[in-house]
Amino acid sequence: MAQFISSEFIPVKIHVKEQPETFKRFGAQWTPTLLVMSPEGVECHRIEGFLPADDLIAELALGLGKVAFKREDYAEAERRYRFVYETYPKFDKAAEAVYWAGVSRYKSSNDAKKLEETEKQLTTKYPGSEWARKGSVWAHS
Repeated sequence: MAQFISSEFIPVKIHVKEQPETFKRFGAQWTPTLLVMSPEGVECHRIEGFLPADDLIAELALGLGKVAFKREDYAEAERRYRFVYETYPKFDKAAEAVYWAGVSRYKSSNDAKKLEETEKQLTTKYPGSEWARKGSVWAHS
């Protein structure tokens, strides 16, 4: 996990008692609060509270997908999202990663079939998820 973090992020530690104004500036409600930010300093993903190592890596990877998506680098976003759901298929947010990977594929191609394929994947692998419900509008698009 340390290698993943050091190779993908620039970690910055802000202690609530030592730097309360900075803590407030980022709207942290609980510790730890991890923010995945774009190189421009825009928050793209927020993680609040402790997580087991695998869940934390999956959350951070999801955040990297969101950073790439915000940059409109849809191929990179899809790759990051795919990593999440292929590596951590039982992760709570794997369905979210499938959804956004599909949106990324669509944004890259403007091919509505990519959304329909994503809807099928969601209803097959994550039928009860909110992401399957969100993707349901893509059925037979």
